[in-house]
Amino acid sequence: MKKDIHPDYHTINIIMTDGSTYTTRSTYGKEGDTLRLDIDPKSHPAWTGQSARMLDLGGQLARFNKRFAGLGIK
Repeated sequence: MKKDIHPDYHTINIIMTDGSTYTTRSTYGKEGDTLRLDIDPKSHPAWTGQSARMLDLGGQLARFNKRFAGLGIK
């Protein structure tokens, strides 16, 4: 491997959306920096099973239902 071409790999602190923290190794920031997450597996709909897109009032879902209401599509 070539020397001096790889980023520094060090420990950082991660703060999840619920306030829990853990330490991991990353190339993010500098040694001891903190990364505060806005979205994580505990709050993101893809992992929680809750669909935020179904709450789309007057948007794509409403237009779809209006357009295909008479076709029996569910």
